[in-house]
Formats: sequence, C-alpha cells, structure tokens
Amino acid sequence: MVEDDELGDIGHAAYGLFNGLEPGGKHASSASESAGTSLKGDGFDCGSALTEVNQTWEKQVKTLLQACAHISNHLDHTKASRNADDDWIQTQMRIIGPVAPGKDGAVSASQINKYFR
Repeated sequence: MVEDDELGDIGHAAYGLFNGLEPGGKHASSASESAGTSLKGDGFDCGSALTEVNQTWEKQVKTLLQACAHISNHLDHTKASRNADDDWIQTQMRIIGPVAPGKDGAVSASQINKYFR
C-alpha cells in the first residue's frame, strides 16, 4: 500500500524535475540553432546535422516535460481520490449497524466479510 506521503514525495520530485528541466533543457537551444545555421551557410554538412540534433533534443525535452507534468497531476488526483474513497469507506462502516454499548464501533471481520461475497 502506498502512503499519501510517498505519493506526495513522488509528485513533488516530478514537479521539481519539470521546473529544473524547463530552463535547463533549453539553455543551449538558441546557440545550437544559430551555430547550425551558420555552419550550414558556410557549406558544412555538420550544420544541418547540428540543427537536426537540436530539434530532436527539443522534442525529447518537451516529451519529458509533459511526462513529468502528467505524473505530478496524476498523483495529485490519486491522492485526493484515495482520501475520498477512505472517507466513504469509513462512513459506510459506521452506518452498517448500531454499536453495542461499550464497543468502539469497529466492525468484526465476519461482518466485513459478508460485504465481499
């Protein structure tokens, strides 16, 4: 079973990666594009290759950014959904039947079992 703290930690790590990758993954883009164009203009085949590598890198960075955002958002939703499910189950267990005097309100295993058959 995954705890809320663990979901939060993973989501936070994905969010942190997103925030760091956004500027870090793009810092050489304009210089690479400029160098590729310049080299291509001077007749070097490597200019086209550098431009292509830069475009591929940009696509990969965008894909990774989307994945990080998706993971972070999904974990936020999962955490909220799990909490709502826990609240619903807790409420249902309270209304199954009256609590006998001196009991703590816990439902016996045999009583729970009948709901899963």
